[in-house]
Amino acid sequence: MDEVAAAITDPVRRRILELLRDRRLPAGQIADQFEISRPAISRHLRVLRASGLVRDTVVGRQRLYELDPTRFAGLLGWLAQFTPTDLWERRFDALETEVYRARRDRRAGGSPYASKESA
Repeated sequence: MDEVAAAITDPVRRRILELLRDRRLPAGQIADQFEISRPAISRHLRVLRASGLVRDTVVGRQRLYELDPTRFAGLLGWLAQFTPTDLWERRFDALETEVYRARRDRRAGGSPYASKESA
């Protein structure tokens, strides 16, 4: 997890990950997206490979890079402790409770929405 966190601290590396989100790209095409030197991009790619966030495959004379999103799992799990319980999850749980309560009341012959005055 620490390697992943360290790797994504740099904005260039984050942008590289965004570029690789949907498809594999050769190193040259990645480098063309930046105004820094190819050796600098190569160093960033090396850090991303070392963290396991990207993997490379040599095809002919090209080195193709692709994202390995499974490496984010540990970091995401750790970050989850800092976010409040999912609001939608709580709402769906409350809805489920109401659905069960309405079914139970219907089976018992009563209306779950009848007011006390009409009862």
